[in-house]
Amino acid sequence: MTAPQLETMPQAGKRAIAAWVLYDWAYGAFNTVVTTFVFATYFTQKVAADPASGASQWAAMQAIAGFCIAMLSVPLGAVADRAGRRRQMLGLATLVMALATLGLWFVRPVTDDVTLALVLAGIASVGFEVATVFYNAMLPGLVERRHIGRLSMLAWGAGYAGGLICLGLCLVLLVFPDPPHFGLDRAQSEQVRATALLAGGWVLLFGWPVAVFVPERGGRRGWRQALAEGTAELRQVLRDAWRQAALRQFLIARLLYMDGLTTLFAFGGIYAAGQFGLSATEVLIFGIGLNVTAGLGALGFAFIEDRIGAKTTVLVSLAALALLGMALLLTHDRTAFWVLGHAVGIFVGPAQAASRSLMARMAPPEARAAYFGLFALSGRVTGFLGPLLLSLATAAFASQRAGMAVIVVLLVTGALLLRRVPSPAAEPGAAGA
Repeated sequence: MTAPQLETMPQAGKRAIAAWVLYDWAYGAFNTVVTTFVFATYFTQKVAADPASGASQWAAMQAIAGFCIAMLSVPLGAVADRAGRRRQMLGLATLVMALATLGLWFVRPVTDDVTLALVLAGIASVGFEVATVFYNAMLPGLVERRHIGRLSMLAWGAGYAGGLICLGLCLVLLVFPDPPHFGLDRAQSEQVRATALLAGGWVLLFGWPVAVFVPERGGRRGWRQALAEGTAELRQVLRDAWRQAALRQFLIARLLYMDGLTTLFAFGGIYAAGQFGLSATEVLIFGIGLNVTAGLGALGFAFIEDRIGAKTTVLVSLAALALLGMALLLTHDRTAFWVLGHAVGIFVGPAQAASRSLMARMAPPEARAAYFGLFALSGRVTGFLGPLLLSLATAAFASQRAGMAVIVVLLVTGALLLRRVPSPAAEPGAAGA
């Protein structure tokens, strides 16, 4: 399989595209090491008073971070549009994320450091999400409109690859060796805490080119003028988002199916352990495999999304996820669970990456960052909904399977709403915007 070719815009060369893709590779380390596999587990098992309270505190931190992201993403996006400083604001948000991640090294395995861990992880999460607003807004200016989906998929696949390679280095160089390398003290969990140093350094090492080589769009204004004009733009964007039925329906649809995907990743390991008896190590291996298939799925769909359209790609992915999800709920066979579970990953990456490229096609050039702020908002504002419904269904039916069925309902509901959204005019088979 050869890499798909990209036709660059006149203003953006191959170096700019490479820098943009490399940023996805960079921040994949934060997702994989900090929020998914290593540090979140370390916090609940070693820092918090007990795993149950640790999970509750971590969830509360994520909820507070989500609220901050919801409040900041659209206004900052509007200011960035008017200031002509998306690169600077992306660089600043990335620096905040990286420094907060590096600071997690100082979180010792004692309950006295609970607050420090939650504050730093929360700041890093906010920095991460705000950075993606400016990052995503750069996408339409890099390639011809007909190649937006291909570039989005390639970058998404690179994000999974970067995160997994960083995780692999963390496990091989830091976590697994006994005695630990580099004079790390296992009694103080330094071999785990050092993964934050590697993840933060990874973000800095691979993330800086995007703020240097991707060209800025629009004229540059002073911050005071940009703030005034950005405030006016914010009001206009919010009015337009409400008036434009297609955009409104898309954001609501994404809100629902993203809640489903978020809940799947949050509770998939718990379900695997409870229903199929997977050990902690097996859950880790399963999660790594799921990320591998998600990355391969994104890379594979890079060859076809621009042909069938971003909306169709999302719908196909959601339909496949719903069918595989139902099969997972019905099976009691351990081998079938492993096969079906990894098949799910093939469609997770395309659903997310194609959503980004669909937003890139719908957003007007002069307000892309603000519109991607709305995009970020739709992915975070109801992050509590999926876990809440899952908890209620599990309690009502005294069944984990019933609780996990909520995920399928959210995916199907989001897909049904998305079907009503007209495809952007430039997409294959588009009905018009």
